[in-house]
Amino acid sequence: MRKIYELIIKLIGREMFMYLVFGVLTTLVNFIVYYICNIILTMSAGLSTTIAYIISIIFAYITNKIWVFNSVTNTKKETFNEFIKFISARIFTYFVDLVLIIILVDKMHFNSLLMKILVNILVIILNYIASKLVIFKKR
Repeated sequence: MRKIYELIIKLIGREMFMYLVFGVLTTLVNFIVYYICNIILTMSAGLSTTIAYIISIIFAYITNKIWVFNSVTNTKKETFNEFIKFISARIFTYFVDLVLIIILVDKMHFNSLLMKILVNILVIILNYIASKLVIFKKR
């Protein structure tokens, strides 16, 4: 198992590997909350997406800051600015997620869970680009 891990790290790097691991976990958090809200509690796809996003954003910020990008902020102002950038990027991708889910699920009546998976793949890619180039860039 150690050899496989070392090969993956060699191929894609530690940061990308950690981002993928925590991206999957964040997506899982998002997916579980969405499922509970949409399928079990029968909330609309849009409201379910909103609730899932709020919870997964908090989880993602903490894991990305600490374990993915090893971001160190020296003042409360730096931390606050970093968090605002993170939230801003996530709000943008939230609207990408929301619009696509409303169109694909509520309007076009495609399978809710399948569309959630596909849309989240796009969201993960957009979030990595924003995190790497804007939010957690090395100072």
